[in-house]
Amino acid sequence: MFQVLTGSWALLLGMLFLMVGNGLQGTLLGVRGDIEGFSTFEMSLVMSAYFAGFLGGSRITPELIRRVGHVRVFAALASFISAVLILYPVLTHPAAWIVGRIVIGFCFSGVYVTAESWLNNASTNENRGKALSLYMIVQMSGVVAAQGLLAYGDAGGYVLFVVASVLISISFAPILLSIQPTPAFGTTKPMTLRQLISASPLGCMGMFLLGGVYSAQFGMAAVFGTQIGLSIPQISLFVSVIYIGALVMQYPIGWFSDRMDRRILILGVSALGGIPSIIAFMIGENFIAILIVGFLMGGTSNPLYSLLLAYTNDYLEPDDMPAASGGLLFINGVGAVGGPLVTGWVMTTAGPMGFFLFVGILLVALAIYALYRMTQRATTTTSEDTASYTPIMPSASVVAVELASEVYGEAVLEEEGSEEDGRNP
Repeated sequence: MFQVLTGSWALLLGMLFLMVGNGLQGTLLGVRGDIEGFSTFEMSLVMSAYFAGFLGGSRITPELIRRVGHVRVFAALASFISAVLILYPVLTHPAAWIVGRIVIGFCFSGVYVTAESWLNNASTNENRGKALSLYMIVQMSGVVAAQGLLAYGDAGGYVLFVVASVLISISFAPILLSIQPTPAFGTTKPMTLRQLISASPLGCMGMFLLGGVYSAQFGMAAVFGTQIGLSIPQISLFVSVIYIGALVMQYPIGWFSDRMDRRILILGVSALGGIPSIIAFMIGENFIAILIVGFLMGGTSNPLYSLLLAYTNDYLEPDDMPAASGGLLFINGVGAVGGPLVTGWVMTTAGPMGFFLFVGILLVALAIYALYRMTQRATTTTSEDTASYTPIMPSASVVAVELASEVYGEAVLEEEGSEEDGRNP
């Protein structure tokens, strides 16, 4: 881990600033929208727009990088992010915010692709898994740190938007001044969706449902907080515990993932996040209960992303694992676009606590589907066959998902080589 840190500290520092800026603008808009009198439906459109832009960026920015290079794409997209953040408090209209969120989602997708390409180039086969883990820790730490800034700022003014913009601008320096030229950019041609669904129906359905869960958390948590009358420090704490839960529970779930039937773990982890969320909806607006459920919700839904990726790879040949990543990311992105929209509708229909109801229904649905799939297919893997669960954020680009798949594929090949050596002493 120390070797990874010394080789990539500038990139990771720049990503930390980027994630603080991104985490701040996401929560800040949820609070500011309430101050400006935006309806829940209007805010759901604003929040959904980020994921629509992100999905589009994940398909387009790789081609931009091939044409003009990593440095130019990174600098241009980060500049757009910084500019849009300044415009938010000036253009306080839902339509303007929707456009701004589409632009920011598109740009952040490209920034992630570029940064993760540099991270890959700075890593070796031996430390790539550790590099991805450290990258995820930096991302989550940035989002949590952003909530502290919000708690001590004025959401009704413009200073916090300026702070977010400055953080994005500062992030350029350590990255662009230290990055060495990278090889020509290339991504693996994805598998067809038909092939991917045939290989792992549970992996694909789970990715779709988790897209809705993650986008609801990232986009609508602050809107939920304002709707039930939480103070800004309370909203900041609520959003923070979601990501703290994700960080704390990644590694225990990863440990179990490499030692048991992953379908059973998917069922159990989904139920652990889904059932308390539905109970929270029935209990009502108790802040302590909200924090506990937020921790469980984030602590299960985020690791489930890595778990489903590893489970899908269990049914693929090592050469096909990176190829499947593009399809899985697309499926997750489609679910993410609809997440805030449906959450907004549920909150309007069932009240603000419908936020938990929506997330709970999706997670319980995943648990039920995992149970169903266990009756349709006998497991082809044992605890000895599974390996290399790699922690990764749901916001990661196709590059990081491909890298995680490559780490898994390399572990499979190494395991097969060890078994072959054992048979042929």
